[in-house]
Amino acid sequence: MVFPLSSIKDFKITIGDEHELFRKTVRKFVEEDLEPIADKIEKNNEIPMEVLHKAKELGFMGIGIPEEYGGQGGDNIMMAIMTEELARVSPAFAIAVAINYVFTIPVLLFGTEEQKRKYITPIASGKSFGAHANTEPVAGSDVAGIQSEAKSYRDIYVLTGRKTLITGADKADFFLVSARTNPPGEKRWWGITLFIIEKGFEGFKIGQRINTMGMRGEQPYELILDDVKVPKNNVLGDQDEGFKYLLTTYDHTRIAVAAQAVGIAQGAFEKALKYSRERHAFGRPIIKFQGVSFKISDILMELEAARLLTYWAATLADAKNQNYIIASSLAKAYATEAAEKAALLSIKVHGGYGVDSEVGVEKYLRDAVITTIYEGTNDIQRLTIARILEKRT
Repeated sequence: MVFPLSSIKDFKITIGDEHELFRKTVRKFVEEDLEPIADKIEKNNEIPMEVLHKAKELGFMGIGIPEEYGGQGGDNIMMAIMTEELARVSPAFAIAVAINYVFTIPVLLFGTEEQKRKYITPIASGKSFGAHANTEPVAGSDVAGIQSEAKSYRDIYVLTGRKTLITGADKADFFLVSARTNPPGEKRWWGITLFIIEKGFEGFKIGQRINTMGMRGEQPYELILDDVKVPKNNVLGDQDEGFKYLLTTYDHTRIAVAAQAVGIAQGAFEKALKYSRERHAFGRPIIKFQGVSFKISDILMELEAARLLTYWAATLADAKNQNYIIASSLAKAYATEAAEKAALLSIKVHGGYGVDSEVGVEKYLRDAVITTIYEGTNDIQRLTIARILEKRT
């Protein structure tokens, strides 16, 4: 026994030839199409639609979506590989692609066949985009604390409230929105219901863009629910049970955030290594000095540990091994903090150039900090880990 797991066999990463072939496909796209415009995305705070269209043509939007719904198939490992490769050059672009999964995963897990056909298929083809709207001005990590309300009428619900920090809202055609259909009782989490809202629904408005410190090119928005009329067949799963669906969704999507962080750490590592070989001081490359070489070694150690945790969590999820829940929290917390450290050390290796936005290193730090917060802050991940351990002792 290898507590808290049941067997040493649970420590396994499954990667096949198809995964490496897919990595090469994504890497080719990154080097030919994304890298040349990465600085432009950062400066203009906008992702050119033509590059998203190219990603769509390559099938990136359909990774992890079953072929029966128009997707490319694939598994969590494949999704992690794609996210990592994109984030290595543009974390914002990586999240622009991956944000669809926070919509598609709960619909695939809990939706009706009609909902899957109607909403998953156009997203898989890249024709449409999805977004996930749970966070509110008064509730983020405290999912049970949301205050948006949904009142039931004959064949519709009417939703009122505000959502904030909603990534991808500007491009999304479909939104998964949480609202209270009943006040909290003894079980504080009970009474939350999930709704699929289409962009054109009456009363649904996209508010102001939020100028966050990082993820330039894919910054979040406010959503305003002003008596939004939603058909009852747009309820996802059972009424009042949405809290469970949300937590299950985040158990899966944390893996993509961990992969994004691995990509950030990889990008910071590559820039630090390249610069330390090219920059000379006192007649030799600065990598020859321990003060620099130790920093680069530290980045690589944490980068590879983060990658292993991320691929491990993805392997467990693909195997439907319930240990993926604790593994995804471990991977998300560790990888995002490793990315933050990698970015900071890379800046220090670059010295004064590291804080020059033209060099393109400091963006990794700004983006890494954000990964430690969304999809459940790292404090929430530590709580999740501790509660799982408590139940197993």
